[in-house]
Amino acid sequence: MDEYRLNIIKKSSAEINRLQLLSVFFDDEVIYKIYLRSQVIHQLFANNDELEIEKLDLFHLQFTDSVIELLKKIKKSNEKNVSLIYDEIDLNEELIDRMAGTLGNQKNFQLDKQRQSLKVNQSLRKLFGVLSELSSDFPFSKNISAFSSKYANDFYFDLTTDQFAKLIDFQARQVYTNVYATIEKKLMGKLCKHDFRTEFYIGLKSGELVIEVYRFLDIDSYYLFFPSRNLFLFCDLTVLENLDTSTNLSEKERIVQELQYKNDKLKSNAAVLKTAIPAEVIDLLEDSYTKISDINFLNHLNNFDVQSNILKTMLKTDLF
Repeated sequence: MDEYRLNIIKKSSAEINRLQLLSVFFDDEVIYKIYLRSQVIHQLFANNDELEIEKLDLFHLQFTDSVIELLKKIKKSNEKNVSLIYDEIDLNEELIDRMAGTLGNQKNFQLDKQRQSLKVNQSLRKLFGVLSELSSDFPFSKNISAFSSKYANDFYFDLTTDQFAKLIDFQARQVYTNVYATIEKKLMGKLCKHDFRTEFYIGLKSGELVIEVYRFLDIDSYYLFFPSRNLFLFCDLTVLENLDTSTNLSEKERIVQELQYKNDKLKSNAAVLKTAIPAEVIDLLEDSYTKISDINFLNHLNNFDVQSNILKTMLKTDLF
Protein backbone atom coordinates (compact mmCIF):
# COMPACT_ATOMS: atom_id res chain seq x y z
CA MET A 1 0.00 0.00 0.00
CA ASP A 2 1.45 3.34 -1.02
CA GLU A 3 2.11 6.04 1.57
CA TYR A 4 -0.60 8.37 0.24
CA ARG A 5 -3.27 5.70 0.59
CA LEU A 6 -1.89 4.62 3.97
CA ASN A 7 -2.11 8.16 5.33
CA ILE A 8 -5.77 8.46 4.30
CA ILE A 9 -6.53 5.09 5.90
CA LYS A 10 -4.84 6.19 9.15
CA LYS A 11 -6.69 9.50 9.06
CA SER A 12 -9.94 7.60 8.49
CA SER A 13 -9.24 5.31 11.46
CA ALA A 14 -8.76 8.33 13.68
CA GLU A 15 -12.12 9.73 12.52
CA ILE A 16 -13.82 6.39 13.19
CA ASN A 17 -12.31 6.28 16.70
CA ARG A 18 -13.58 9.80 17.48
CA LEU A 19 -17.03 8.81 16.29
CA GLN A 20 -16.93 5.66 18.42
CA LEU A 21 -16.10 7.66 21.57
CA LEU A 22 -19.03 9.99 20.90
CA SER A 23 -21.38 7.05 20.28
CA VAL A 24 -20.37 5.61 23.67
CA PHE A 25 -20.82 8.98 25.38
CA PHE A 26 -24.29 9.69 23.99
CA ASP A 27 -25.39 6.03 24.00
CA ASP A 28 -27.88 6.80 21.24
CA GLU A 29 -28.94 4.23 18.68
CA VAL A 30 -28.68 6.41 15.58
CA ILE A 31 -25.15 7.60 16.46
CA TYR A 32 -24.07 4.00 17.06
CA LYS A 33 -25.56 2.98 13.70
CA ILE A 34 -23.73 5.84 11.96
CA TYR A 35 -20.49 4.72 13.65
CA LEU A 36 -21.00 1.10 12.50
CA ARG A 37 -21.86 2.15 8.96
CA SER A 38 -18.85 4.47 8.80
CA GLN A 39 -16.65 1.62 10.01
CA VAL A 40 -18.04 -0.60 7.22
CA ILE A 41 -17.23 2.08 4.65
CA HIS A 42 -13.74 2.46 6.12
CA GLN A 43 -13.10 -1.31 5.96
CA LEU A 44 -14.39 -1.41 2.41
CA PHE A 45 -11.64 0.97 1.31
CA ALA A 46 -9.00 -0.55 3.60
CA ASN A 47 -9.56 -4.02 2.09
CA ASN A 48 -9.93 -2.97 -1.55
CA ASP A 49 -6.93 -1.25 -3.11
CA GLU A 50 -8.77 -0.81 -6.39
CA LEU A 51 -11.27 1.65 -4.86
CA GLU A 52 -10.49 5.34 -5.20
CA ILE A 53 -9.15 6.26 -1.75
CA GLU A 54 -10.06 9.91 -2.34
CA LYS A 55 -13.71 8.92 -2.00
CA LEU A 56 -13.09 7.77 1.59
CA ASP A 57 -11.39 11.08 2.34
CA LEU A 58 -14.31 12.91 0.69
CA PHE A 59 -16.81 10.90 2.76
CA HIS A 60 -15.19 11.99 6.01
CA LEU A 61 -14.77 15.55 4.78
CA GLN A 62 -18.40 15.91 3.72
CA PHE A 63 -20.07 13.82 6.42
CA THR A 64 -18.08 12.39 9.34
CA ASP A 65 -16.28 15.64 10.21
CA SER A 66 -19.56 17.56 10.35
CA VAL A 67 -21.27 14.89 12.46
CA ILE A 68 -18.34 14.79 14.90
CA GLU A 69 -18.21 18.59 15.22
CA LEU A 70 -21.97 18.75 15.71
CA LEU A 71 -21.88 16.10 18.45
CA LYS A 72 -18.89 17.78 20.12
CA LYS A 73 -20.77 21.08 20.17
CA ILE A 74 -23.80 19.40 21.77
CA LYS A 75 -21.55 17.60 24.27
CA LYS A 76 -19.82 20.84 25.24
CA SER A 77 -23.15 22.66 25.63
CA ASN A 78 -24.59 19.82 27.71
CA GLU A 79 -21.54 19.67 29.96
CA LYS A 80 -21.76 23.42 30.54
CA ASN A 81 -25.43 23.13 31.56
CA VAL A 82 -24.71 20.09 33.72
CA SER A 83 -21.87 22.01 35.38
CA LEU A 84 -24.34 24.76 36.33
CA ILE A 85 -26.66 22.14 37.84
CA TYR A 86 -23.82 20.65 39.89
CA ASP A 87 -22.82 24.13 41.04
CA GLU A 88 -26.33 24.46 42.46
CA ILE A 89 -26.11 20.96 43.98
CA ASP A 90 -22.79 21.87 45.64
CA LEU A 91 -24.27 25.06 47.09
CA ASN A 92 -27.22 23.09 48.44
CA GLU A 93 -24.86 20.51 49.95
CA GLU A 94 -22.88 23.25 51.69
CA LEU A 95 -26.09 24.67 53.12
CA ILE A 96 -27.22 21.20 54.24
CA ASP A 97 -23.88 20.63 55.98
CA ARG A 98 -24.02 24.01 57.74
CA MET A 99 -27.58 23.49 58.90
CA ALA A 100 -27.02 19.87 59.94
CA GLY A 101 -24.19 21.06 62.17
CA THR A 102 -26.51 23.36 64.11
CA LEU A 103 -29.69 21.27 64.15
CA GLY A 104 -31.26 20.59 67.48
CA ASN A 105 -31.39 16.87 68.00
CA GLN A 106 -34.93 15.55 67.57
CA LYS A 107 -34.48 12.84 70.21
CA ASN A 108 -33.11 15.32 72.73
CA PHE A 109 -36.03 17.63 72.01
CA GLN A 110 -38.53 14.88 72.81
CA LEU A 111 -36.76 14.03 76.08
CA ASP A 112 -36.43 17.68 77.10
CA LYS A 113 -40.14 18.27 76.40
CA GLN A 114 -40.94 15.77 79.11
CA ARG A 115 -38.54 17.44 81.54
CA GLN A 116 -39.96 20.86 80.73
CA SER A 117 -43.50 19.62 81.28
CA LEU A 118 -42.48 18.33 84.69
CA LYS A 119 -40.83 21.67 85.55
CA VAL A 120 -43.89 23.66 84.54
CA ASN A 121 -46.30 21.36 86.39
CA GLN A 122 -44.18 21.56 89.54
CA SER A 123 -43.91 25.35 89.20
CA LEU A 124 -47.67 25.72 88.80
CA ARG A 125 -48.32 23.48 91.79
CA LYS A 126 -45.94 25.60 93.88
CA LEU A 127 -47.45 28.82 92.47
CA PHE A 128 -50.86 27.65 93.70
CA GLY A 129 -49.43 27.18 97.18
CA VAL A 130 -47.68 30.58 97.10
CA LEU A 131 -50.88 32.37 96.02
CA SER A 132 -53.01 30.46 98.53
CA GLU A 133 -50.71 31.21 101.46
CA LEU A 134 -49.78 34.73 100.30
CA SER A 135 -46.19 33.55 100.45
CA SER A 136 -43.21 35.43 99.02
CA ASP A 137 -41.45 32.22 97.94
CA PHE A 138 -40.19 31.98 94.36
CA PRO A 139 -42.39 29.35 92.69
CA PHE A 140 -40.50 28.50 89.51
CA SER A 141 -38.22 25.54 88.90
CA LYS A 142 -34.59 26.23 88.11
CA ASN A 143 -33.84 27.25 84.48
CA ILE A 144 -37.46 27.02 83.43
CA SER A 145 -36.79 29.39 80.49
CA ALA A 146 -33.78 27.43 79.22
CA PHE A 147 -35.95 25.05 77.19
CA SER A 148 -37.29 27.78 74.90
CA SER A 149 -33.87 29.39 74.61
CA LYS A 150 -32.44 26.08 73.42
CA TYR A 151 -35.14 24.93 71.01
CA ALA A 152 -37.15 27.95 69.81
CA ASN A 153 -35.11 28.62 66.66
CA ASP A 154 -35.38 25.05 65.41
CA PHE A 155 -38.65 23.70 66.76
CA TYR A 156 -41.06 26.56 67.42
CA PHE A 157 -43.65 27.71 64.90
CA ASP A 158 -43.80 31.30 63.65
CA LEU A 159 -46.73 33.56 64.58
CA THR A 160 -47.71 36.96 63.28
CA THR A 161 -47.54 39.83 65.75
CA ASP A 162 -51.36 40.00 65.70
CA GLN A 163 -51.70 36.33 66.59
CA PHE A 164 -49.15 36.69 69.37
CA ALA A 165 -50.93 39.75 70.79
CA LYS A 166 -54.30 37.95 70.79
CA LEU A 167 -52.90 34.97 72.67
CA ILE A 168 -51.41 37.00 75.54
CA ASP A 169 -54.27 39.49 75.87
CA PHE A 170 -56.19 39.41 79.18
CA GLN A 171 -58.24 41.52 81.59
CA ALA A 172 -56.84 42.29 85.04
CA ARG A 173 -59.95 40.98 86.77
CA GLN A 174 -59.44 37.58 85.12
CA VAL A 175 -56.08 36.82 86.73
CA TYR A 176 -54.23 36.22 89.97
CA THR A 177 -51.03 38.25 90.19
CA ASN A 178 -48.06 38.41 92.53
CA VAL A 179 -44.51 39.68 92.16
CA TYR A 180 -43.43 36.52 90.37
CA ALA A 181 -46.28 35.43 88.08
CA THR A 182 -49.67 36.10 86.55
CA ILE A 183 -52.16 33.26 86.00
CA GLU A 184 -55.75 33.17 84.80
CA LYS A 185 -58.08 32.37 87.71
CA LYS A 186 -60.15 29.76 85.87
CA LEU A 187 -56.96 28.14 84.59
CA MET A 188 -55.65 27.75 88.14
CA GLY A 189 -58.95 26.17 89.14
CA LYS A 190 -58.82 23.69 86.28
CA LEU A 191 -55.19 22.86 87.01
CA CYS A 192 -56.06 22.06 90.62
CA LYS A 193 -59.04 19.96 89.54
CA HIS A 194 -56.86 17.86 87.21
CA ASP A 195 -53.91 17.66 89.59
CA PHE A 196 -51.59 19.72 87.36
CA ARG A 197 -51.37 16.90 84.83
CA THR A 198 -50.31 18.63 81.61
CA GLU A 199 -47.72 18.18 78.87
CA PHE A 200 -45.87 20.37 76.40
CA TYR A 201 -47.84 20.68 73.14
CA ILE A 202 -46.05 23.14 70.81
CA GLY A 203 -43.77 26.14 70.94
CA LEU A 204 -44.59 29.43 69.21
CA LYS A 205 -42.43 32.42 68.38
CA SER A 206 -42.76 35.91 67.02
CA GLY A 207 -39.40 37.58 66.58
CA GLU A 208 -37.51 37.09 69.85
CA LEU A 209 -40.66 36.44 71.88
CA VAL A 210 -41.75 32.87 72.60
CA ILE A 211 -44.79 31.08 73.99
CA GLU A 212 -45.02 27.50 75.21
CA VAL A 213 -48.39 25.81 74.77
CA TYR A 214 -49.43 22.97 77.09
CA ARG A 215 -52.39 20.61 77.04
CA PHE A 216 -54.22 18.81 79.81
CA LEU A 217 -53.72 15.07 79.77
CA ASP A 218 -57.29 14.25 80.78
CA ILE A 219 -59.33 16.80 78.81
CA ASP A 220 -59.18 18.67 75.52
CA SER A 221 -57.98 21.98 76.90
CA TYR A 222 -54.85 24.06 76.41
CA TYR A 223 -52.98 26.88 78.13
CA LEU A 224 -49.92 28.97 77.38
CA PHE A 225 -46.84 29.97 79.28
CA PHE A 226 -45.25 33.30 78.27
CA PRO A 227 -41.78 33.11 79.92
CA SER A 228 -40.94 36.78 79.40
CA ARG A 229 -43.77 37.76 81.78
CA ASN A 230 -44.25 34.48 83.67
CA LEU A 231 -47.80 34.62 82.33
CA PHE A 232 -50.20 31.65 82.22
CA LEU A 233 -53.48 31.90 80.25
CA PHE A 234 -55.92 29.58 78.53
CA CYS A 235 -54.86 29.18 74.89
CA ASP A 236 -57.46 29.68 72.18
CA LEU A 237 -56.29 27.35 69.39
CA THR A 238 -58.59 29.02 66.87
CA VAL A 239 -56.04 31.82 66.77
CA LEU A 240 -53.66 29.23 65.34
CA GLU A 241 -56.06 27.79 62.75
CA ASN A 242 -53.78 28.68 59.80
CA LEU A 243 -50.70 27.29 61.53
CA ASP A 244 -49.37 24.00 60.13
CA THR A 245 -48.40 21.90 63.14
CA SER A 246 -48.61 18.56 61.31
CA THR A 247 -44.85 17.95 61.24
CA ASN A 248 -42.62 16.99 64.11
CA LEU A 249 -39.53 18.13 62.24
CA SER A 250 -37.75 21.29 63.19
CA GLU A 251 -37.72 24.18 60.75
CA LYS A 252 -34.11 23.50 59.80
CA GLU A 253 -34.74 19.79 59.41
CA ARG A 254 -37.62 20.54 57.03
CA ILE A 255 -35.36 22.79 54.97
CA VAL A 256 -32.62 20.13 54.90
CA GLN A 257 -35.17 17.53 53.80
CA GLU A 258 -36.41 19.81 51.00
CA LEU A 259 -32.85 20.54 49.83
CA GLN A 260 -31.97 16.85 49.80
CA TYR A 261 -35.09 16.10 47.72
CA LYS A 262 -34.23 18.96 45.36
CA ASN A 263 -30.67 17.68 44.95
CA ASP A 264 -31.95 14.20 44.09
CA LYS A 265 -34.08 15.72 41.32
CA LEU A 266 -31.21 17.89 40.10
CA LYS A 267 -28.87 14.88 39.90
CA SER A 268 -31.49 12.96 37.95
CA ASN A 269 -31.98 15.89 35.59
CA ALA A 270 -28.21 16.26 35.16
CA ALA A 271 -27.86 12.60 34.19
CA VAL A 272 -30.50 13.02 31.49
CA LEU A 273 -29.23 16.39 30.29
CA LYS A 274 -25.63 15.19 29.98
CA THR A 275 -26.42 13.05 26.91
CA ALA A 276 -29.51 14.88 25.62
CA ILE A 277 -29.67 15.53 21.87
CA PRO A 278 -32.22 17.97 20.36
CA ALA A 279 -34.98 16.27 18.38
CA GLU A 280 -34.02 18.26 15.25
CA VAL A 281 -30.52 16.78 15.38
CA ILE A 282 -31.82 13.25 15.89
CA ASP A 283 -34.06 13.64 12.83
CA LEU A 284 -31.14 14.95 10.79
CA LEU A 285 -28.88 12.10 11.88
CA GLU A 286 -31.58 9.54 11.08
CA ASP A 287 -31.89 11.01 7.60
CA SER A 288 -28.11 11.01 7.19
CA TYR A 289 -27.86 7.39 8.27
CA THR A 290 -30.47 6.41 5.69
CA LYS A 291 -28.43 8.11 2.97
CA ILE A 292 -25.07 6.55 3.89
CA SER A 293 -26.75 3.14 4.21
CA ASP A 294 -27.82 3.23 0.57
CA ILE A 295 -25.98 0.54 -1.33
CA ASN A 296 -25.23 3.04 -4.09
CA PHE A 297 -24.07 5.71 -1.65
CA LEU A 298 -20.44 5.76 -2.84
CA ASN A 299 -21.49 6.19 -6.43
CA HIS A 300 -23.34 9.36 -5.48
CA LEU A 301 -20.82 10.69 -2.98
CA ASN A 302 -20.21 13.83 -5.02
CA ASN A 303 -23.89 14.65 -4.67
CA PHE A 304 -23.77 14.50 -0.84
CA ASP A 305 -23.12 18.23 -0.59
CA VAL A 306 -26.72 19.02 0.36
CA GLN A 307 -26.64 16.74 3.43
CA SER A 308 -23.21 18.09 4.35
CA ASN A 309 -24.45 21.66 4.13
CA ILE A 310 -27.42 20.85 6.36
CA LEU A 311 -25.06 19.46 9.01
CA LYS A 312 -22.79 22.49 8.77
CA THR A 313 -25.77 24.83 9.03
CA MET A 314 -26.90 23.01 12.16
CA LEU A 315 -23.48 23.72 13.65
CA LYS A 316 -24.16 27.45 13.37
CA THR A 317 -27.52 27.37 15.16
CA ASP A 318 -28.23 28.37 18.76
CA LEU A 319 -30.09 25.16 19.60
CA PHE A 320 -27.41 24.18 22.10
